Amino acid sequence: MEGRYSLIERVRALLADEAGTLHKAAPYRVALCYPSPYHVGMSSLGYQAIYREIHEHAGATAERVFLPDDVEAFKRTRTPLFTWESQSPVANFDMLAFSVAYELELTGLFSMLELTGVPLLAEERRDGRYPLVVGGGPLTFSNPDPLEPFVDVLVQGEAEDLIHLLVDAAATMERDALLAHLARIPGFRVPGRGGARYHVAKATDARLPARSQIVTPHTELRSMFLIEPERGCSRGCHYCVMRRTTNGGMRTVPPERVLSLIPEHARRVGLVGAAVTDHPRIVELLRTIVESGREVGVSSLRADRLTQELVDQLRRGGATNLTVAADGPSQRLRDMVDRKHSEEQIVRAATFARTAGMKQLKVYNVVGLPTEEDADIDELIRFTAELSRILPVALGVAPFVAKRNTPLDGAPFTGIREVEGRLERLRKGLRGRAEVRPTSARWAWVEYMLAQCGPEAGLAAMDAWKAGGNFSAWKKAFEARGCEPYLARRVEDGRRNPVLWPTVPGTAPPASAA
Repeated sequence: MEGRYSLIERVRALLADEAGTLHKAAPYRVALCYPSPYHVGMSSLGYQAIYREIHEHAGATAERVFLPDDVEAFKRTRTPLFTWESQSPVANFDMLAFSVAYELELTGLFSMLELTGVPLLAEERRDGRYPLVVGGGPLTFSNPDPLEPFVDVLVQGEAEDLIHLLVDAAATMERDALLAHLARIPGFRVPGRGGARYHVAKATDARLPARSQIVTPHTELRSMFLIEPERGCSRGCHYCVMRRTTNGGMRTVPPERVLSLIPEHARRVGLVGAAVTDHPRIVELLRTIVESGREVGVSSLRADRLTQELVDQLRRGGATNLTVAADGPSQRLRDMVDRKHSEEQIVRAATFARTAGMKQLKVYNVVGLPTEEDADIDELIRFTAELSRILPVALGVAPFVAKRNTPLDGAPFTGIREVEGRLERLRKGLRGRAEVRPTSARWAWVEYMLAQCGPEAGLAAMDAWKAGGNFSAWKKAFEARGCEPYLARRVEDGRRNPVLWPTVPGTAPPASAA
């Protein structure tokens, strides 16, 4: 059928542009699934790291699978979902291992399973005729509960070591014995059978750093080799999953090791991590990469760590914009969530960028934090206008969503109307002075419900997806499944967690009242 052939040809064309693709015959075959399109999945460092780890396992091989750009084309041509390396039907593999980055990718998982011909619900796969379905990825650092109804096994946290234990066991054990075995190993959770909840596994230092296996021009980060000079974070921001209490904080990799792993053919290098500029030798690392004739980018710039030399190296490495995160519209709220940035430090960053010859300052911020008022938004308007006199400003604004495994776990969502009102206040206040790029308040609420509810929220996601996936379908599905967000499930991190929101019963908005 011509339609089916064109789908395969498109994949082969993208494969032809890759450098570093792995091909290997082995008795145990894993389809490594990413529930977003190729250009997003291939920008995921964790996904690429697990691809390499499986290939390094003596008895296993991995082939990649992505959510198609055009799901309907697969349905229309009755094309079963296939892998990239060999264009083989995914249903023929022994394991489907999904790397899920964030809550709204759940629907991508559903679409991929549907195209594979594998039942969505784990309870409908009990007869052993189907591949083992595994869920892992960044989502498991916070709340993997909505994944539970759909996976046979959850891999929680850093998976570089766990993937070897998983493949060893899966290749040699019958399904029932395998699930019982995995439920006893820290880092695995087997829904209905056991395993510690919210355990975040830690990879051994020998597995670090994660780095790209494949470089391709067809990604969000075009032809860029990604590597992490540090893993984790030494900071304690109250809203962040990757904070200092997660897996022991920040682990740094010596620049010498980072540099030794950058392949000769890589002309663009991305340094990736939760707090790259907190690396004690970051300037030295940047300078060495730039002096080798390569372009370089950094994923997470902290305003309080920037110096003129650091920003100059970024400019020499090809950067035309400087991106920092303020993560709080006012100093009061930044202090409240332990975001250790001052206006003075952000102004200094803007000045460094202007001096280096950069064209724009991008600032990430959040609205809808607990106790936030109009006065806080007005402070953001005033400060952003000041920054725009130094350098043109693009303000990225996301509604605050409380995540599990953080001190702000349990904080209610401010409310869709309230958030939209604050975004409108911000747009009006900055009109003509800065570009405002907000994310949707409605979809932030959907993300919040998935982040703060249990397995029933996953079932609601399935219902919403089946009903077409619009916002109304999500709202009805949450209500029908009785999804109620958790309240004040804050983690202990060795110090007093300030009470930043009402904890009186009934003060958090129920799902239906958002």
